[in-house]
Amino acid sequence: MTRFRILTAFAVLALILAAAVAAPPTAPTTGTDRTVATATFAGGCFWCMEPPFEHLDGVVSATSGYTGGHTAHPTYEQVSAGVTGHTEAVQIAYDPARISYERLLDVFWHNIDPTTPDRQFCDIGSQYRAAIFVHDDGQRRLAEASKQALQRAKPFTPPIVTEIVAATTFWPAEEYHQDYARTNPVRYRYYRHACGRDQRLTEIWGAATSH
Repeated sequence: MTRFRILTAFAVLALILAAAVAAPPTAPTTGTDRTVATATFAGGCFWCMEPPFEHLDGVVSATSGYTGGHTAHPTYEQVSAGVTGHTEAVQIAYDPARISYERLLDVFWHNIDPTTPDRQFCDIGSQYRAAIFVHDDGQRRLAEASKQALQRAKPFTPPIVTEIVAATTFWPAEEYHQDYARTNPVRYRYYRHACGRDQRLTEIWGAATSH
């Protein structure tokens, strides 16, 4: 079951609701500001991975996009069909003087199901695989350490299968995907619930999670 099948069932109700005031989408960092670092995470639907990060103090922006594939300038239609090798992801620009990479990792883990390969919640396929895309050796070391610590202390039985791989080209998604939780709040909430995302996160992590 894909998100748009879920949203189609909700279209009639959504059309009669007042449109939310749209905030301008956040832009990815250009790299000219040396105080800004980059982190890239994939956790299924990128609509759902933006909000947990963008509200954190020290996060400059959270951008939805595609990474880990073999096609240049992929479109949503190509990625969702599973033909490009990409997965939906979010790229985080953050100030390491205000928030640590370890904190971002903690938020990441608590907003995914780390026990399922090539799937997150109701979205199935490699285009929804969860992964940490590391940008340097320091991030890799911290990501591996966090995964090992979680494996020892995890509150669930199945093994953690989330990948830690080198970051590749990140392609920002189409404009209508950016800040979806803000621009389409009713559809966003309906999708999260109908996909079983929050229910499963609570089942895995307990009620006190960051989602």
